[in-house]
Amino acid sequence: MPKHPPLLPDFETALTEIERIVATMESGQMPLNEAISAYQRGVTLLQHCQRTLSTAETQIKVLEQGSLRELGKVATTSTATYDEGVSE
Repeated sequence: MPKHPPLLPDFETALTEIERIVATMESGQMPLNEAISAYQRGVTLLQHCQRTLSTAETQIKVLEQGSLRELGKVATTSTATYDEGVSE
């Protein structure tokens, strides 16, 4: 029967699991086979966290393009009006 990879948890749970794996491995009390398995799990979780962060970053960039651009236009107009008044 093929072995299925463990399900990936949400970002915060994955991060907590990575921290636990690192602490356990750093203690030096883990047998070699378990350490290798833990390392593999840690790499999988780390890649999952990196993908999650990358997706979040992309979503934020999309949101910024719609809303911050408009705020920038308002600020530019306000600044130009202010600058014109000051130079007169």
